[in-house]
Amino acid sequence: MHSTRLPDAAQARGAAKPAGLRRQGRACRSLRSPSASLYEFSSSDIELGQNLGTSRILDVVSARPSTLQQAPLATDISSLEQLSSSQRLSQSQQSGVEARLFTGRVVEGDLAGMPIILKAYSNRAVGDADMLAANELATHDTLQTWRGGSPCFCQLLGGFVAQAGASAGEQWLVFRDDGSRTAAAYAARAGDATARDGVVGPDSFMAAARLGNQGRLQRRQAFVRKMMYQIMEGLAFMHSRQRLHQSLGPASVLLNTRGEADIDQLQIRLWDLAFSVDVSDEALFGGATLGDIWDRGSITTNDPRQELASGLWRRAKQAGAFGERSRRNYGFADDVFAAGLLLAFLAFVPFCQPGSIDGPSLQRLLTVTFAADMEAAQLYCEADDRWSKAVAFLDRGSETGWHLLAAMLNPEWQLRPTAESCLNHPFLQMALGASADNVQI
Repeated sequence: MHSTRLPDAAQARGAAKPAGLRRQGRACRSLRSPSASLYEFSSSDIELGQNLGTSRILDVVSARPSTLQQAPLATDISSLEQLSSSQRLSQSQQSGVEARLFTGRVVEGDLAGMPIILKAYSNRAVGDADMLAANELATHDTLQTWRGGSPCFCQLLGGFVAQAGASAGEQWLVFRDDGSRTAAAYAARAGDATARDGVVGPDSFMAAARLGNQGRLQRRQAFVRKMMYQIMEGLAFMHSRQRLHQSLGPASVLLNTRGEADIDQLQIRLWDLAFSVDVSDEALFGGATLGDIWDRGSITTNDPRQELASGLWRRAKQAGAFGERSRRNYGFADDVFAAGLLLAFLAFVPFCQPGSIDGPSLQRLLTVTFAADMEAAQLYCEADDRWSKAVAFLDRGSETGWHLLAAMLNPEWQLRPTAESCLNHPFLQMALGASADNVQI
């Protein structure tokens, strides 16, 4: 494949350099920084590979987003199209900000040879683009440098601001390429495989020949449950660092493996943190010390990225969450609600007849038609033969899957479990130790 050099990464006139970036040295050196482990790349450091498409960033206006968008993906290894807009918002407006996505590799410096994914924020609406890019960078920086980070997130290597050509002024973020297949793409492939009693993956024919029908279903159940557990691990880690995701959906989860035979190596990574919200004491209360307050001249934070949370705080107020700590707890519960919708998506789409259910329809069924009454929803789903394998999946362990969904989608936000407590739920605990050895061949 022909590779293309990136535009000059020197600072564009008037464009702010993202805080915390270090210049990538030509000599091999370790990344040492008390606040970040990030590089500022230059144009000679990187070659572009495949164009993965363009995604449109959406602004939340008021209503809770429908996080169950099923992205149309054409290849077995999904493109990253729509990752930055992983939610179809029930009330939304286009922000005017686009992100172009590319594969590539580092060709110079101490990271030479590393495969990467690049995310370029369009400069057509510089203010919004800069804010979203800065927020995504700052969130990854915070997560990567706290307690050694977590394997459940894409690894941000750094970024730059382009100076020359049509890309001048654009913010580029550089991620390590640990896989580009989304949970949305996997679910679609798995649904097709369920319909034909097949297996997802490059060795699907041979694997299907080795496994009986029951073995194939058990492998898929184990694979999906391990995905679910790791998603909640990532969300729990974010919350422990006082960060909200706020864009959680099947297109914001990446997989590092191409097929179900690689369950032992499966590692999901959360992505799409442009709308992440900082709910730390410093962000909510305006500073950790009197010195901070004197320096700012105000008891409230002046960080413009807090504007991204305006829709969340409006919903919190409507739900009766007043005061900073109450708003924070509402934010945690809001993320858990989105995670519940994502778990429902993964419980149904990979096991149902293709075309019989999609994300938005499933959300309406569970949260509107049955208002999170999972007993009634279960009876309804049991009556549809096309969904029998999904029902059986949620029925495992004395119907624990239904119980977990009921808790996470509880209309009373104060009664929803924390992400950490979800990990201890019996339904997700069954994921521990999931491996290919647990499937009879």
